[in-house]
Amino acid sequence: MGRVLKQAVSALSVPSALLKLRGRGGGKEGGGERGGERSRDPAQPPEADGDLFKHRGETTNNNNMASNGLVYDGCNFFRQRLVLSTLSGKNVKIKNIRSRDDEPGLRDFEASFIRLLDKVTNGSRIEINQTGTVLFYQPGLLYGGSVEHDCNPQRSVGYYLEALLMLAPFMKTPLKATLRGVTNDPTDPTVDLLKSTAVPLMKKFGIDGEAFDLKVVKRGVAPGGGGEVVFTCPVRKTIRAVQLTEPGKIKRIRGVAYSVRVSPQMGNRIVESARSVLNQFLPDIYIYTDHMKGANSGKSPGFGLTLVAETLNGCFLSAEMSSTPQGQGDPVLPEDLGRNCAKLLAEEVYRGGCVDSSNQSLALLLMTLGQQDVSKVLLGPLSPYTIEFLRHIRDFFQVMFKIEVQKPLDDERKGGDKVLMTCVGVGYSNISKTVK
Repeated sequence: MGRVLKQAVSALSVPSALLKLRGRGGGKEGGGERGGERSRDPAQPPEADGDLFKHRGETTNNNNMASNGLVYDGCNFFRQRLVLSTLSGKNVKIKNIRSRDDEPGLRDFEASFIRLLDKVTNGSRIEINQTGTVLFYQPGLLYGGSVEHDCNPQRSVGYYLEALLMLAPFMKTPLKATLRGVTNDPTDPTVDLLKSTAVPLMKKFGIDGEAFDLKVVKRGVAPGGGGEVVFTCPVRKTIRAVQLTEPGKIKRIRGVAYSVRVSPQMGNRIVESARSVLNQFLPDIYIYTDHMKGANSGKSPGFGLTLVAETLNGCFLSAEMSSTPQGQGDPVLPEDLGRNCAKLLAEEVYRGGCVDSSNQSLALLLMTLGQQDVSKVLLGPLSPYTIEFLRHIRDFFQVMFKIEVQKPLDDERKGGDKVLMTCVGVGYSNISKTVK
């Protein structure tokens, strides 16, 4: 055992085997995740823990780096590739990361994501060339435990949480992750949305218990951040196969109107305008107002709204909007924000399905990793992000889905076209889980 550890240590010539990246501002990525993995120029200098990195050239040739693994080109769908690599145990090499950009290489928020992956795994090997345009990732074992991470303010905590939701059930020990940074911004799913939709979805696959929780301790909006989120998740040996084919009719709508470092009246104005649209459809609507003060209100002013529609069969469809970050465009009125968010929810209900568009990839991953039985989930129209996720699932797990388009009749009034996704799970077993 000691000799193996020495070999592992010698392979990692620096802590975490990571590269120091110069602080680079954002810039729009070409057609990346979530309709363009874009980032904003941060108002703060690069993260304080950047000294974990050291410059390293590409010490191995391309053939060695890509041995027994997959090779991808470009920066798009960065998280998908690293998350699926970690779960499947396959090495992955990503080259030409913004190689033609004025500032080539990884962005700060991507480097922060790599740090988080390194914290929740044991034995991962990460190599980045000196310009940051080539990344090699050899995944280690998912360890879990208590983790604290300062997320880069270019992206919200939701960017990092989406990946943790996919990885957390397969850790060796139950995960308790404390993430600090921006909790609400217009780009990524907010913590409120993930708590209202992703958590109930995972419970349908057998990932539940008192220890499964997502809590907002401090709320921080873009660009300053200052928020804090605690995510706890139990571990599971296997994932249950599911049959989610009948979403049912909408029975109630719940929501959260939040505001920080602005007048508390903003939340009430958002609620009134949203209800003016939604009350035309059903009466059971309750929107909470959440106004945090002092140290719990982050560093920047802002407000927003998250709406969730629950169906008779326990499916959740969501929509959300956030105010324009300070200094980044024209301000938005709370009345307009409330009305527009309510219309977005109506559009999501029209798209329909048993899973909303922001959680399609999570549902498909859990279906893939489920027991060796047939799983079926009815989705609305597939988003471009989900379509690419299906391609990556085929690459990493050799699983292909049967896709059936269902066109509801006009007189049924069941919204737009639906897609029935069917697959047989790979019978993924959590080899990291401690045997008791």
